[in-house]
Amino acid sequence: MNDCVPEPERAWTIGTAPGIFPSLSHGIALFRRPLAFLNSLPARGDLVEIRLGPRRAWMVCHPGLVHHMLRDTRTFDKGGPQYERLRAVMGDGVVTCPHAEHRRQRRLLQPTFRPSHVAAHTDRMAEEAAALCRDWRPGQRVDVSAAMLGLTTRLISRVLLSDSLAPAAAEEVRHCLAAIVRGLFVRTVVPVDALFRLPTPANRRYRRAVERVRELIDAAVAERRRGAPRDDLLGLLLAAEEEGGRAAVSGREVHDQLVSLLLTGSESPSMCLASAFGLLARHPEAERRLHAEVDAVLAGRPPGTDDLPRLAYTRAVLVETLRHSPPGWLFTRVTTRDTTLAGHRLPRGTTVLYSPYLLHHDAASFPEPGRFLPERWLRDGAEAGPHGALIPFAAGSRKCIGDLFSMAEMTVALATVAGRWRLRHLPGPVAPPRPGATLGPRALTMICAPRTDAPGGEPPRAAALAPAAPVAAPGPEHPRRDGDDGVHHA
Repeated sequence: MNDCVPEPERAWTIGTAPGIFPSLSHGIALFRRPLAFLNSLPARGDLVEIRLGPRRAWMVCHPGLVHHMLRDTRTFDKGGPQYERLRAVMGDGVVTCPHAEHRRQRRLLQPTFRPSHVAAHTDRMAEEAAALCRDWRPGQRVDVSAAMLGLTTRLISRVLLSDSLAPAAAEEVRHCLAAIVRGLFVRTVVPVDALFRLPTPANRRYRRAVERVRELIDAAVAERRRGAPRDDLLGLLLAAEEEGGRAAVSGREVHDQLVSLLLTGSESPSMCLASAFGLLARHPEAERRLHAEVDAVLAGRPPGTDDLPRLAYTRAVLVETLRHSPPGWLFTRVTTRDTTLAGHRLPRGTTVLYSPYLLHHDAASFPEPGRFLPERWLRDGAEAGPHGALIPFAAGSRKCIGDLFSMAEMTVALATVAGRWRLRHLPGPVAPPRPGATLGPRALTMICAPRTDAPGGEPPRAAALAPAAPVAAPGPEHPRRDGDDGVHHA
């Protein structure tokens, strides 16, 4: 999904976003109406100046320029306000480390995410997905966002830590993650440190969540050190720690890698799955095609490794969801030296931003970008999209190390749930998800409807014994809508 078609020489355009105010600047626009603000920028130029607090920054709006930047990781390193905040949570693991450290770290972790290793986890993925929806009942209201985050947290913790993170601890990580994600976004777009040092309830929740995740990971590592070696990522890290030498791994790096991969490996796939179910419920023809494929390929049994290539439309639904509502929607980089981009000089230390959401909604690359059309990914050669504009997992040497694992777990989860249930929106308008640190619905409640047309499908007979738990209507104390991340969550 990351090969860029070379562009012929062209005259790049440079512009400035409107509405710059001292200190507040475009951070407020990004916070209040982020997607509308992003969509307004390409009309200003291929490279557009914006302000984040007192910082001068540049938004890259053309896929060719984005690929140029992502290929040159030595010049455009991970940095800027986003990664400053992420490093405070994740340390210097593979997700956030500078260019000089990345190759060593990636080589160390790569065996865990090779195709053969991912395939070995397929049965576990299917078991967890089946367990997730086994006890749902017709008419039951399900918090889909929480259910998907619980699923992905359990799966990634299994890969990283085997059984070292108990179910209760994994559930606590899920709750902490929700608080961390809410706080990260506003800290990125309004990078004024004094605001977040205030002892507000939201700031205290954020700091406590960060501390608690660290405590849980440290406890799991300490327990493993006292036990027998295991074949998981923690075992790989501890073995490297003991070996020492040039590739020595410190205790701090063990911690940083686990926190980084646990948080990123839980949040983004869960947001994509929640978005997919929300989109399918609004597009019955796509849902019908998905169900037809799942029924034909699986015939009511759990998906296995050999089934994944045959679930072409299921994968297309996920790819289109990643295009339409990419969980990773906004990223920052920082220049490590004086350089030129789009013919414009950027001094060392310049903050540069790019947005997969913006590229994925460019009509020049994806006609009718607002429509949910999984069929666009069934055409030959469509995997990267025109101009290589589809970059849900980034591109170049810093492409997400867990992309194969994420696609496998999402395919298994979507096929498993879709083989048993339809998920329906509650009556009334569906609130569009509001971006936070990631893009996706954070409070998506849907109604379960059994798929009686599926192979072996029948309404669960225990429904009368397990009535649907009511979901309280939002009142004055619950003013949030799906995905809302207001200032009170800073």
